[in-house]
Amino acid sequence: MHDTNLDAVERPYDGCGKCLLGVRRLSRMKAATSSPERQREDILTAAASVGAHIIGWADDWEVSGATDPVTRPKLGPWLRDERGPYDGLVAAAVDRLGRNVVDCLNTGYKMRDENKLLVTYGHEGPWELDDPADENRFTIEAWGAQMELRSIQRRNRSATVKMRAAGRPKGKPSYGFQHVRLVMGGKVDHVEWHPHASKVIREVARRVLADPVNVTASSEAARLNRAKVPCPADHLAVMYGRPSRGGPWYPTSLRAILLSEAALGYLMHKGRPVIGKDGNPLRVSDGLWDRATHEALKSALLARKMPTRRTNQPYLLTGVALCGNCHNRLYTQTSVNEPPRYVCTARNKGWPSADNCRPAPLIQARRLDAWVAAWFLEKYGAGEIFETVYDSGNGVAERIAELQANRSRLRTDREAGLYDAEDDARWFRERYADLGRELVALQGQPSRPPGIVQRPTGETVADRWEKALDVQARKEMLLDFNIRVTLFPASGPVRWVPGIVHGPEPDPVGHPYATGSSVAA
Repeated sequence: MHDTNLDAVERPYDGCGKCLLGVRRLSRMKAATSSPERQREDILTAAASVGAHIIGWADDWEVSGATDPVTRPKLGPWLRDERGPYDGLVAAAVDRLGRNVVDCLNTGYKMRDENKLLVTYGHEGPWELDDPADENRFTIEAWGAQMELRSIQRRNRSATVKMRAAGRPKGKPSYGFQHVRLVMGGKVDHVEWHPHASKVIREVARRVLADPVNVTASSEAARLNRAKVPCPADHLAVMYGRPSRGGPWYPTSLRAILLSEAALGYLMHKGRPVIGKDGNPLRVSDGLWDRATHEALKSALLARKMPTRRTNQPYLLTGVALCGNCHNRLYTQTSVNEPPRYVCTARNKGWPSADNCRPAPLIQARRLDAWVAAWFLEKYGAGEIFETVYDSGNGVAERIAELQANRSRLRTDREAGLYDAEDDARWFRERYADLGRELVALQGQPSRPPGIVQRPTGETVADRWEKALDVQARKEMLLDFNIRVTLFPASGPVRWVPGIVHGPEPDPVGHPYATGSSVAA
């Protein structure tokens, strides 16, 4: 029975020799679970039974028991001696330390070798691993936890194989999709687009295909982070009622989502579509886009030497403004007593192209930003914005591409020896012939090829500028219009050029503010 006065067991570290760290772990955190509270009560009771108190909690939620304790997010820093002094560990059971014999023994021996206590609920007193009887019991409990983990893994694998053979999804949905259950906690009935995530990823794909030179996975990841769009892990956590950790979008994960055939609505296994009995991939939902769009994304994202667009700088004209003397890009400078300013630093860096950059142009950032914004809206603000989209055609090319991919996949599997048995070879020949006949029939039909088209959005440039979420979105608008700003020093040769933005006269105190900033559209 639990002690009724457990609050006194928690207090800060005081060097008494019995200042223990409470260790809790749960593989799946659900709203209805009471395991965290039960573990807490067991830990406080166990600590009180040895006259110890709790100085802190290492709560690893959503962490598998197969994870090495040293690498766990909360417990790991304590075991690596990165979180301050403590006199030992206390857990609700040995399996809360881990579900691997080696990991549990390593943790136990570390406590023993460092003369620290190891306490678990249900065991009388601290574990004494120098005592053969206690060591054997600890090892048996760790072995039991490992066998339970192996049994769970075996059941999960068996269920996954069964579900895959039936063409039904299991596990986590791919980004942009959601599993629909007819009853709470029941089996997945069908898969459909997620109302928010599908719009996010389809917009990313549209932007990449509309401007593959300037819009990359890196620039889109930065844009999503600035817009505070939850990353895939946080999106999944929120979708299943768990707290978001505020993680960022990474270009590699965004690229993987865009390139995965899961976006075509296929049932996936180990990164590849599951093939049905008819030789075609099993489809569990309508695709976020079609095969032709998938191939276009591959061409855009896998191209080499793709320049990365500069969209993470916190100023409007970084990457846009150039020096009128040496034609290198301008950088920003900040100091305690001066506001941010654009300046050419190429000569100070020793760049050969800037040997004659004297004097280097310099201007307050807010001034140049305001001049360029006013000029841009005056010149382009009333213009209507046309959206560039990828048109996949009439679907014939899409189906031809899909059939060719299916035939190529079957040939690869045959060459790998998957259809060497007589029955398998017969099935392969039948399916391959069926795909060939369908391919020939489609090739005889008229096809409207895919391509880039433009359509009006009903929005003006000024509207888009005002609705922009931040300065980076406005910078992207300048880059979309191919705007470049050239800044000259006050003593420079430019005084008046038609069609350029002009700044004030030279400052009377001698600051080298620009006489003009030429903007080339």
